[in-house]
Amino acid sequence: MTSTTQPPALDAPPPSWWDRQSDLIMRRPFNEFTFTHMNWLMPTERVARGPATRPLPAAHLPLDLTYRFDDADHTLTDLHRRTFTTAFVVLHHGAIVHESYPGAFAGPRTRMQLFSLSKSVTSILVGIALADGAIGNVKDQITDYRPDFRGTAYEGATLADLLDMSSGVGGLETWDGTDSFIRQFERAVLTGGDVAAIIRSTPRTAAIGERFNYSTFDAQVLGWVLEAATGRSLAAYASETLWSRIGAERDAYYGMTRSHPRTAVGAGAFNATARDLARVGLLMANDGVVAGRQVVPADWVRRSRGAGLPHLAVGALGPSGYEHYGYANQWWTLGESCFHAFTGLGVHGQYLFVDPVADVVIVKCSAWPTEDDEARDRETITALRRIADHLA
Repeated sequence: MTSTTQPPALDAPPPSWWDRQSDLIMRRPFNEFTFTHMNWLMPTERVARGPATRPLPAAHLPLDLTYRFDDADHTLTDLHRRTFTTAFVVLHHGAIVHESYPGAFAGPRTRMQLFSLSKSVTSILVGIALADGAIGNVKDQITDYRPDFRGTAYEGATLADLLDMSSGVGGLETWDGTDSFIRQFERAVLTGGDVAAIIRSTPRTAAIGERFNYSTFDAQVLGWVLEAATGRSLAAYASETLWSRIGAERDAYYGMTRSHPRTAVGAGAFNATARDLARVGLLMANDGVVAGRQVVPADWVRRSRGAGLPHLAVGALGPSGYEHYGYANQWWTLGESCFHAFTGLGVHGQYLFVDPVADVVIVKCSAWPTEDDEARDRETITALRRIADHLA
């Protein structure tokens, strides 16, 4: 007689360090080191600076101000402590009025991991490629440049749809659990998996162009479109058209996938100094002009301040955007006017805040314990707007 009783299942082996590395290196206290030494942990490609550095004059001012948050007044020292600031640079009229590096491993020459702030850099590069003629029009379809996306949920989506994160592909991007699409993407980047296959397999969840859904995949595909259109790696194109023209002090770099052929993580692995990131903000505050040279088209900069589309308005983004933000062109907007403040954002508290009216640029790098934190984000934006108002 044969028994139908199944033998007890063996316990699965615990995850290896390799499987758990993203959880380990992204959490405090390790992440202060991780976010300043990504070139020790990932393959990289250099984004070379130009032959001349554009000075940022110093005009240091004591920012003896407080900001009001949750019925209490706080100082900038409180902000840095409460939101785990690692680097903080404030420009007014193109001069450094405040600079500090509370992070244990941070300093003026330290290149910081900027996470999704990389998306805003990708947007700038798309604007340059349009002006150069490498890309024809934002209404071009993704498959015009990447035919390997035919038959996927991205077929029919345009560059404009991806720039505004309205492709309709994918669901809510969440870092909870271990099997979300963004976690699969992260594991593939770090362990040599097939990143493109993961993105190509993502299903459509909404009609194209009708709903905002924050998507790292949309930004990653934009980076691949840039490479296909220009015939350059993302790092090489960024060096030739942006980094060599803003007067950067140091080379930047992109983190690359471990899989071969390696590809830049254009959606989330750009690394640069806080000062050089401030130079990018200054470029955006000045309608794309550096030292009299139009580096980024002025209309592209203005497009990044507000799209005028109802589903991208402040407060209308839905579950994948906080209520105090709108969205446009891979930037987060903060007001109805296209001349109002806007910001690039990265998980764990990375900010490039630009207020063109006040002529204020603020860089804040951080090492939050978690990827997202709505309360810390609201507090940070409250403080940054208070600084801009104070300087204006």
